[in-house]
Amino acid sequence: MPDSAVKPDGGRPVSLKMLAEYLDLSPATVSFVLNNAPNRSIPQVTRERVKAAAKKFGYRPNLIARSLQGKDTRTVGILLPEFGEGYHAQVLAGAGEVLMKEGYFFFTAHHRHRKDLVAEYPRLLQARGVEGILVIDTHLEEPPPAPTVSVAGHVALRGVTNIVLNHQRGAEMALGHLHKLGHRKIAFMRGQDFSSDSSARWRATLAVARALSIEVSPELTIRLDKDLQSPELGYPGVQQLLMRRKDFTAVVCFNDISAIGCVRALHDAGLSVPGDVSVMGFDDIQAAGYSVPSLTTIRQPMQHMGALAAELLLKKMAGKRQPETVRVDPELMERESTAKAAIRRVSK
Repeated sequence: MPDSAVKPDGGRPVSLKMLAEYLDLSPATVSFVLNNAPNRSIPQVTRERVKAAAKKFGYRPNLIARSLQGKDTRTVGILLPEFGEGYHAQVLAGAGEVLMKEGYFFFTAHHRHRKDLVAEYPRLLQARGVEGILVIDTHLEEPPPAPTVSVAGHVALRGVTNIVLNHQRGAEMALGHLHKLGHRKIAFMRGQDFSSDSSARWRATLAVARALSIEVSPELTIRLDKDLQSPELGYPGVQQLLMRRKDFTAVVCFNDISAIGCVRALHDAGLSVPGDVSVMGFDDIQAAGYSVPSLTTIRQPMQHMGALAAELLLKKMAGKRQPETVRVDPELMERESTAKAAIRRVSK
């Protein structure tokens, strides 16, 4: 059939039916070829004709129509609080590598911890043809309407697999390291209430501190409340702490971003790190090893957690049962920001 026999109307996207008419084949045959469905009765020359025509006219399958027909769309939705260079980006990178390798497209949607968006986005994503949902640091109140894997979810929901860090082990490493260096007067940062890891990490910190006879004083506790992904997160809290007390020898920060702000606040107050005050981070973001001083931190295998989440989600989408909870162990990364406790004469 000559090329002029069938043409898209006014630039309108070519449909499967139009492509089949152009090739003088049945829509089923064209669909079998384009979806790589096993059908030995279709000659190779026909397969090549179909693929050439699809390429010529820029044919793209309608994924929403495919989802309504119960067909695979090879599409996943990913929910996360925001885009940045820290934790969320690293987990997303790990998940993205697996999904791309397996031939899956994915939508990302950020919600800034807004409950209305967290509730609505899974339905919007499903309406756009996603077959599964991966959530990162997102508090779900009900199971999404599709197979779901959550990273740092901490809430048991029917059918949702949670990948969580072993925060007890992380607290043992962080406080054990500082205790071994002679630190007893320690200031602590408590994470924001909306962060999924905050409660679990704080409970673990309190339990390990009790075991090591380290006092967690309210006067030496900084409560983070801003939704920030910059060092500004930790800077003002340490500034305010220094106005009240200066008798601490170490600070355990909620994450690396806040730890970098902490180091700057101490520097601006005329204190050196780790000469006067040791600083402990958490996460091991890419900047942690290159800041000055480089951060001693508890490493979350963030890209591994993202990759694992994507792998488990694809298995769930294939109908394979997966565990409700998967725990991942952290690692202590000892660098320049911690040292033996300094003997300083300071005023409260």
